[in-house]
Amino acid sequence: MYSNIFDTHSHYTDYAFIEDSLSLLDDIHMNKGVKLVMCATVDIQDSINALKLANQRDYIYCSAGIHPENLDNLEKDYIQTIESLIVKNSDKIKSIGEIGLDYHYEGYNAELQREVFRNQMQLAKKLNLPVIIHSRNACEDTLEILKEYQGIKGVMHCYSYSHEVAKDILKLGYHISFTGVITFKNSKKAIKSLEVVPMDKLMLETDCPYMSPEPFRGQRCDSSMIYRMAEKVAEVKGLEPQQVLDITYQNGLNFFNIKKD
Repeated sequence: MYSNIFDTHSHYTDYAFIEDSLSLLDDIHMNKGVKLVMCATVDIQDSINALKLANQRDYIYCSAGIHPENLDNLEKDYIQTIESLIVKNSDKIKSIGEIGLDYHYEGYNAELQREVFRNQMQLAKKLNLPVIIHSRNACEDTLEILKEYQGIKGVMHCYSYSHEVAKDILKLGYHISFTGVITFKNSKKAIKSLEVVPMDKLMLETDCPYMSPEPFRGQRCDSSMIYRMAEKVAEVKGLEPQQVLDITYQNGLNFFNIKKD
């Protein structure tokens, strides 16, 4: 059995886990090699829910932030609310995210997305916290804003752009994280990007309950499935899967500033 699995991006507050999130997490923690889990959040209420979950187990951590698709009915004091939540719970909230830009669906408000993105990047700078970046169909604008806030530690999660863009992101000092997409048969673009990411800048994630790797596509994803991503990375990088898990576990600890024996 594999060990040292760190799922650096999950959504155990999602409705798909409403009946069994904690029991499932306990099972995969005790029996399937999942050592740590980072619950990424999409709005303020989700951040509160994730914090409640994280407070129940020492192997669960969370972020706090507002996803670019969740900007309806945004409170005027949202930055102050996020900051207060983080400052009062710094032992559990280890990053700001997921934040960024998403121009995928019709009707998006690009100007508002950019404003909220910048405000949260500024908060990350103020609090000296890493950021979890979500970017879909918004490559140029995302890079422009990231360049405005150089020096902030960040990860581009669920990476979907080209290997050329990956090089630009790496130049900013960012980590890049891959999901189960790298196990798909048509994942040539993702694999080409994986090839240019050095091991010390690589993290693994599920984005569960979505993005289940092969051979689990169509099933609800959970953190225990990360071993499949590790096997694919090992194949590409000429390593053993456990080496990949050990390296990405340490990368996750360093990135989120988590102290573990």
